[in-house]
Amino acid sequence: MKTTGIVRNTDSLGRIVIPKELRSGMEMSVGDPVEILVEEDVIVLRKYQPAGACLVTGEVLVENKEFAPGLTLSLTGARILLQELQNKKANLGSTKKE
Repeated sequence: MKTTGIVRNTDSLGRIVIPKELRSGMEMSVGDPVEILVEEDVIVLRKYQPAGACLVTGEVLVENKEFAPGLTLSLTGARILLQELQNKKANLGSTKKE
């Protein structure tokens, strides 16, 4: 775990505000669920990702496939990922030729 140097106080209801920079970096939007974990004396907050959810689209479908631990994709997510990889490969190829 890395430190951010950001300190926040809890309010009277025990709430804290997660700074916008951190929410943006984690691609968190208003209303996104957050999972709370406790590891010994550390509280961990992370963007909630339901089991079986597509890593790309967030879809939770019976048809989703787990390709590796932590890499679950829907058909749509797999297509998006494949397209992104093909685009990256094409961009790398054109950069090497220049």
